[in-house]
Amino acid sequence: MEIRRKLNLNEGDKILFIKRENGEIVINKASAMAFLKAQKAFAGVAEKAGIEDEDQVQILIDEVRYGKDSK
Repeated sequence: MEIRRKLNLNEGDKILFIKRENGEIVINKASAMAFLKAQKAFAGVAEKAGIEDEDQVQILIDEVRYGKDSK
């Protein structure tokens, strides 16, 4: 139970065992690893698209959800 608490795991959560180059075995919550992978994939995308703040992100989301003409 202590290990679950330290890793913030609930019953039924998926875990990953990762072996690092130095032989160390790391245990991580699978959903956390998926989030980190997605975060790395999107790194720098906002800057390339010219998005500078959260308001511009919301505008982009609204355009995708409701179309460019909705305001």
